[in-house]
Amino acid sequence: MSDPEVVVEVASGLMRSAGYEPALFQQQAWRAYAEGRSGLVHAPTGTGKTLAAWLGVVAEGVLEGRRGEGEGGRGSSEPLRALWVTPLRALANDSLRSLARPMEAAGLSGDGGWTAELRTGDVSSSVKKRQRKRLPTVLVTTPESLTLLLSYGDARDLFATLRLVVVDEWHELMGTKRGTQTELALARLRRWGRERGRRLRTWGLSATLGNIEESARCLVGVDRAGRVRSHRVVKGPSEKAVKLDVLLPESIERFPWAGHMGLTMVGPVVERIRSAQTSLVFTNTKAQCERWFEAIIKFDPLLIGRVAIHHGSLERELRERVEGMLAAGELAAVVCTSSLDLGVDFPAVDRVMQLGSPKGVGRLIQRAGRSGHRPGGVSEVVCVASHAFELMEFSAARAALSAGRVEPREPLAAPLDVLAQHVVTCAAGGGFVAEALLAEVRTAASYSVLTEEQWGWVMDFAARGGAALGAYPEYQRIKAQGERWGIATPAIERTHRMTIGTITGDAVVTLAYVSGRKLGTVEESFVGRLKPGERFVFAGRLLEFVRLREMTAQVRPAKGKKATVPRWGGSRFPLSTRLADSGLARFGEFDDGVVADEAMASMRPLLALQREVSRLPRRGELLIERVRLRDGDHYYLYPFLGRLVHEGLGALISHRLTSSAERSLVVNVNDYGIELSSPDAVELADDEWRAVLAEEGLLEDLLACMNTTVLARRAFREVARVAGLVVPGFPGMRKSGRHLQASSEMFFDVLTEFDPGNLLLKQAEREVLERQLEVDRLRAALVGLDHRPIVRVEVDRLTPLSFPLWADRLRAETVSSETWEARVRRAAAELDAM
Repeated sequence: MSDPEVVVEVASGLMRSAGYEPALFQQQAWRAYAEGRSGLVHAPTGTGKTLAAWLGVVAEGVLEGRRGEGEGGRGSSEPLRALWVTPLRALANDSLRSLARPMEAAGLSGDGGWTAELRTGDVSSSVKKRQRKRLPTVLVTTPESLTLLLSYGDARDLFATLRLVVVDEWHELMGTKRGTQTELALARLRRWGRERGRRLRTWGLSATLGNIEESARCLVGVDRAGRVRSHRVVKGPSEKAVKLDVLLPESIERFPWAGHMGLTMVGPVVERIRSAQTSLVFTNTKAQCERWFEAIIKFDPLLIGRVAIHHGSLERELRERVEGMLAAGELAAVVCTSSLDLGVDFPAVDRVMQLGSPKGVGRLIQRAGRSGHRPGGVSEVVCVASHAFELMEFSAARAALSAGRVEPREPLAAPLDVLAQHVVTCAAGGGFVAEALLAEVRTAASYSVLTEEQWGWVMDFAARGGAALGAYPEYQRIKAQGERWGIATPAIERTHRMTIGTITGDAVVTLAYVSGRKLGTVEESFVGRLKPGERFVFAGRLLEFVRLREMTAQVRPAKGKKATVPRWGGSRFPLSTRLADSGLARFGEFDDGVVADEAMASMRPLLALQREVSRLPRRGELLIERVRLRDGDHYYLYPFLGRLVHEGLGALISHRLTSSAERSLVVNVNDYGIELSSPDAVELADDEWRAVLAEEGLLEDLLACMNTTVLARRAFREVARVAGLVVPGFPGMRKSGRHLQASSEMFFDVLTEFDPGNLLLKQAEREVLERQLEVDRLRAALVGLDHRPIVRVEVDRLTPLSFPLWADRLRAETVSSETWEARVRRAAAELDAM
């Protein structure tokens, strides 16, 4: 091992030769690496985290080359030294370029013997076949591809010379099943290194974490005695300069409503695009991305060819073409989703635009960091509200940014579907001794408290399918071979390799022209509603649906104006606790006569009307409005806890109110509040509100009021897929989403009846409570509400805060021949005239 101070000196020299002065945090990271330590580098985007993690390795290689200590020898190929794990395949090429440049500058490439390659799902089979015999010096890969490598019988030898694993964008993996999959892979690699007398160093990179120390502990894991491994947290500059500008509308709706995606702001957005070199225009959903791309081109046809679209459902070739043009500075703007959130470096990007609230401080920081992506650079983000109340969210985000209040990422606790998959991977990857694998698994932080009962159940599930599936050979995936366990059959081994991973989602179909040229993917549920001849917009193209054939939606170019836009699920972000709390503070400041910024100043007519008709919500109290409309009584509660918590809270309140008296209630929620409507008068005193908002009996009442069986049935689809119960199919033989749903539902019913103690069923129920209903956040909220004063206001009309809830509920109702949008606009105009 090289002298740490010499490593720092060499790395600093390499950086200075590239024209940059090394930062203190980079030198700290190089020193810690040279000392053999693991840890986490936490620094704002664009300040040099990649170099902090990588130049120490390069400097070590330079010093070993001088001493003739390299494991490959001068002029020969240097064996595997480092793994660079990235959460997205789209980042892999950029990461490879970022790692290769210092290698070339240091003379390690070429005759130096160092090589750098990719291994992702996009890499050709010939390259993968070659890598199976010998890996490059540094391999850039994803959690799924790394796990796949671990499933081969010679994996232990393949990783014999590994010294370092860097997990890029760790905040994107932590708290997800992909994160626990990564933790299990790291635990295996650490054990193999320890058995060969080599200490594996693990480093994570992150820019947006509210719980940095906990994140570092999750990454480095624990030792065999259950103690957190020694590690170092290296922090970069406390903050990077972020210029946050809010694009203000000419006029403010006093009764705002969601649903129009902010398209009225297309003119000012185009002006900002024209005034920058290159802009990334972020949206929160793919449908919004498609609509805005279309609107920008229609507003200014001169931008055709200079503005592109990028989201995860586009064909990879199209995405890569856009990324290449971005890197070359050939585009004025790209309208995109989270597909460009993460660490791809596009130096030409000097402005980021956020269309609609990002719903979280960390997400806004991440996106802002795509501009000024260089040490000392300033990140510029222009925020555009899709409705008036989002101006408050932008103002709140600015305050949270200034205070450094970023959302934490909570780790998962022992998801057994991921562990079941890992057990089969280890059986295929050379086999294992059960006791030794259990000890190894427990060194992964997410599984450090795994019980003997849970481990025994997972082993039984992998060996014979559990109590209900023992008669079916295809679910007997591992078998005992003496004291070791191995894979049951070659066929099961092949099937398992094709299904490795934890990424699941709604069923999609390929979108292609009749000629065969692929465009991307759309959800099966959307295509299922189309009739031949119907038109829709995708990637800015107007298409006509022809037919659905073998999971491919065939289309042809179309002409005309009227068309729909596909809707993709899973992309609506709930308001984060940090942003909601900051928003309430902004309302309180305004109520006290303090106008924080121009965004809040622009909301003055709206907020003044809210205060005149009712009052403004504030920290430390719960505002409840009551209004009698033609269709009955309406209560509006404003906890400001986000959509997911409000869904659970609304169902809970409704259940408790209808249990205590015969009432008919309809519940509707958004990020700010909850609407309870009834055709009859509902009279509630303060003590009755206290009773329905009590924390006592929360779990029991939630299970009684929410159709948790239906919700768990949906969650079980993902659990069954990850655990290996449901196989999505092979290339050319892909099962439809309906087939997958039917299969998971069949298993759900069978296990519920014949194996009710099945831990995968329990996990599905737990995921519904924790992820879909956010029961922990709900419980904490109820405890907090118990100490808040309840402020009840009787109003004679809808208020600016209640109007969006009323309008959203109206969408689901039948409204004669009048469209929902027309009725909402008319109602807003009538209220505004009062």
